[in-house]
Amino acid sequence: MAETPTEVAPRRQWRWIILSLIVLMAAFVLVWGEEDIADVTRLDGPPPAPVVTVSEVVPTEAVARVSAFSEVRPRWDAEIRAAVSGRIIEVHQGAQAGERVSVGAPLFSIEKTQYQTAVAAAELNLEEAKLALWRAKNGVTLARAEFKRAGTKPPNELALRLPQRRIAERAVASAEAQLESAGRQLADTDVSAPFAGYVTRRMASLGQTVAVGEPLVHLSDDSRFELVVELSQAEWALLDHPITGTYANLFHRDGTALGRAQVRRGGDFLDPQTRQRRIFLEVAEPGDSILAGDFVRVAFDGRRIADTLTMPESALSRAGHVWLVTAEDRLVRTEPHIHFRAGDQLVIAAPEGPGPWRVAVTPLAAFLPGQRVTPQLAEVM
Repeated sequence: MAETPTEVAPRRQWRWIILSLIVLMAAFVLVWGEEDIADVTRLDGPPPAPVVTVSEVVPTEAVARVSAFSEVRPRWDAEIRAAVSGRIIEVHQGAQAGERVSVGAPLFSIEKTQYQTAVAAAELNLEEAKLALWRAKNGVTLARAEFKRAGTKPPNELALRLPQRRIAERAVASAEAQLESAGRQLADTDVSAPFAGYVTRRMASLGQTVAVGEPLVHLSDDSRFELVVELSQAEWALLDHPITGTYANLFHRDGTALGRAQVRRGGDFLDPQTRQRRIFLEVAEPGDSILAGDFVRVAFDGRRIADTLTMPESALSRAGHVWLVTAEDRLVRTEPHIHFRAGDQLVIAAPEGPGPWRVAVTPLAAFLPGQRVTPQLAEVM
């Protein structure tokens, strides 16, 4: 009996389903086999130790170096103010901003008429006081002669006119002081430079009427500079005492050497704000290399320290540890006693033992105490 089309269609569908399942199983078996034969290298021993760049250092004696930044300031820096009041009748060339003046160079001239009048009046007052003193002395002489001629003793000083003479003497002294004061005020009408330096700013002009204490120019000394350096107690202990009279080296911010500064005094008291010791230095005849207002690095050569290790500062980890590599190529973690830093170098107290020591130049956070490594010497630059 023949099959109808409706009976044949379901059989064909089942055939395709079975064929698809067979193909899928074959593909799965093929992939599983490829994973089993993947390229895997089997090692007979432990994994290789990581490579660590090290620097070999030996215990030596180091000279401590302490440095700090400071602003260069002129020894004398002031606003020159008017000592008398009046109208400015002349402005000299030295009063112009940017000019360099010497000691005593003229800057301004103020109208003198009223001060010349005051001097003349003081001179007249002095002459009158001297005349009064001469008369008082003459009166004392006459009184003494009269009592001597009469053969009697004067009852008191008033009878000899001694109080009048003393008053006249004090009147002369007062008149002399007034004349000196008037002469000083007359001299102050000519304003001159009290020290050599540069005029950095002019505040008064020709024809301007100024009052006593009004600023005229700003003058800055260029012949001698001063610096103030603050050091911590630990840094102060590294210096070779006493430091008064010693010298410190000055460097620009880019490292250029500028010269030397002499320690004038320092370390005698603590700054009330920072609690650090203050050192005062001065630079005599600085030349053109050092300018007022510049920010420089002041470097001191301190005392000698025995048994130290000098290494790159990168050897200090973020946690504050230094990693050493033993002769057996194992890592040892130490907490160093840092003496000082010199540029990009770190100077620490040497561990116990003769050395030399191998120091990990760039420690990693994954380092573990006792871990075996493969040391590689750093290239010398």
